[in-house]
Amino acid sequence: MKYWLDRGAAASETAPEDGVETTALFGAGRGCAEFDQRVLRFTGPCAERCDDGSDEVLYVLSGHGVATVGGDSVELAPGVGAYVARGTAWRVDDAAGLDVLSVLVHEPLPADGATHALVHVEGERGGATAGREFRLLATPEVGCPSVTQFVGFIPVGRAPDHFHTYDEVVYVLEGSGELHIGGESRPLHPGACVHLPARLVHSLENGGPGTMAVLGVFRPAGSPAEAYYPDGTPAAVPGGDD
Repeated sequence: MKYWLDRGAAASETAPEDGVETTALFGAGRGCAEFDQRVLRFTGPCAERCDDGSDEVLYVLSGHGVATVGGDSVELAPGVGAYVARGTAWRVDDAAGLDVLSVLVHEPLPADGATHALVHVEGERGGATAGREFRLLATPEVGCPSVTQFVGFIPVGRAPDHFHTYDEVVYVLEGSGELHIGGESRPLHPGACVHLPARLVHSLENGGPGTMAVLGVFRPAGSPAEAYYPDGTPAAVPGGDD
């Protein structure tokens, strides 16, 4: 299935100038032109990084460290995220087994002066279809105009088949289950990655016993709760008008 891959089977390269190991996940070579999704592994300080053509949204998967983002010092720990506008420099000053999920956002919208924003997974959750919840991270409200970054919390069970009108990349953080697309299924577990082009009918199933957590990034920015059944009917959201 071209929409699924396992981080453990993806190729990694280490840049000799700073020792950062990059594991490439979804990108143009895998049919995902909107994003470059990858895992960056830091074992110590690295050289300053800056992308003049793409915005970047970051999320700490594991490990700890200290970074400087847009001139601000940031403590890095699991659940910490950041938005970095194109042309804004950042670097890791210290790291211990630090894995960061990075998504480059190509041809981003103008940031209207915002250079970066720091976010954290703790806070109030919103509701989505099939009893699912989410916590917003990088969004237009914090200065990130092009995408919505969020952590989704999926209860045990399978959601009805549905699609979104946005293009999305997903990384499984916790739990296990299956991805279902077009009569095919693939396993979901920590490190499994999914690319969901706009209007691709799919379903994520949590096989239990606990909640599944996923990190999603999609564009255009909006609500993770926006979904449609295969016939185009909007999916019902808990607490919504329908």
